[in-house]
Amino acid sequence: MSIFPLPVFEEDADPSNRDSLTLEEQLEALEAPTTMVVRFGAMFEVGEYKQAGEIRAGCGSKLVARTHRGTELVDLLTTTCSNAGCGKSISRSEMLEYIDNSGGKKFPFHTNGRVLRIATAEDLGRMSLLKGGVRDHKKLVKKLVEEHQLPMKIVDVEPILGEELFTIYYQSEDRVDFRSLVQALAKEFKTRIEMRQVGARDEARLVGDYEKCGQHCCCKSFLKVLSPVSMRAAKQQKQTLDPKKISGRCGRLMCCLRYEDQTYRELKKNLPHRKTRVGTAEGPGIVLDGKILTQLVLVALEHDNRQIAVPVEELSDPDTCPRPWEEIEKPVYEKREKTGKNKKSRRGRGKKGDSKQGDAKQEPTQSQEKVEGSGPKKKKRRRRRRRKKGGNDGPNTGGGGSGGSD
Repeated sequence: MSIFPLPVFEEDADPSNRDSLTLEEQLEALEAPTTMVVRFGAMFEVGEYKQAGEIRAGCGSKLVARTHRGTELVDLLTTTCSNAGCGKSISRSEMLEYIDNSGGKKFPFHTNGRVLRIATAEDLGRMSLLKGGVRDHKKLVKKLVEEHQLPMKIVDVEPILGEELFTIYYQSEDRVDFRSLVQALAKEFKTRIEMRQVGARDEARLVGDYEKCGQHCCCKSFLKVLSPVSMRAAKQQKQTLDPKKISGRCGRLMCCLRYEDQTYRELKKNLPHRKTRVGTAEGPGIVLDGKILTQLVLVALEHDNRQIAVPVEELSDPDTCPRPWEEIEKPVYEKREKTGKNKKSRRGRGKKGDSKQGDAKQEPTQSQEKVEGSGPKKKKRRRRRRRKKGGNDGPNTGGGGSGGSD
């Protein structure tokens, strides 16, 4: 059965008859980028290289580039030119700003290289074979180190696509004279040998995989400059001081303690120092402790020694702050004065009534009023005492009287 072309599909094949372009047509319409940012090597170094031809590749593509070490298989991170046509591309100024914030001159950034082509299936197969032989190469290097009796620990070995260079990463506390070892390795691998000494953090970058948080090690994924971390950062963030809990794969303090160190410093400046006198809504007090993240201050009040948590924004001057206990005692004091006045007025009313009833009686003098005022009080007290004594003695006498009647 023969196939006949339909006029509908023939019309769609013409771009002038369609509303949008296909992906292939859009890619051909784009201009090739002039500069590319790539990542290469076991230490994840970064380089910005110009390309040799019209290479149109997306972010994450495998490329073959000529770096300062030789011909390598690299990963395309982004493009730094305006005609890239990719939404993930950045400008060169943005890239340089990122480098300055990430370490400046210590950042492993290179520009002496060139992107040759997009990696083919043969390039990827060849690189997989080289990585498959890394374990055997590492055993051979360790054997040669033992034969030369050198105080060094082999961490990892790294071949490159062009096999112009064979890098050996080692760890040692002292300086090692490995000239004889390099000659033996050059005869064995028949290429240029580079011995590179690394520290504990770089060792974790090479061989580490996952951390306690469940994510990839920061030094392996994105950290390029490994700055030292002090115990002060752990104390400031109220972390446990157990070295097993705050140490990473490298045995040193975890790098994530340094991420929030600057934020903790800025927030700590807002908190008052301990044993400082401050004012609160409940009165003045002394600062006992402070929480950096929540911006709360623990204050011990002076008048009743209560401990309260106060936000930093509500602290005031201890001399001018409100004193609630003084406001509470004033109404009580006024009530007492009022009750005293009422008693005096009642006494006065009684005296006036007595004077009206007995016109023949003379008005008492002040001394007589004092005696009269004090006399009844004494009589009442005596009567109460006598009643108490009588109440205590009553049962005894009553018992005797009842016995006598019997």
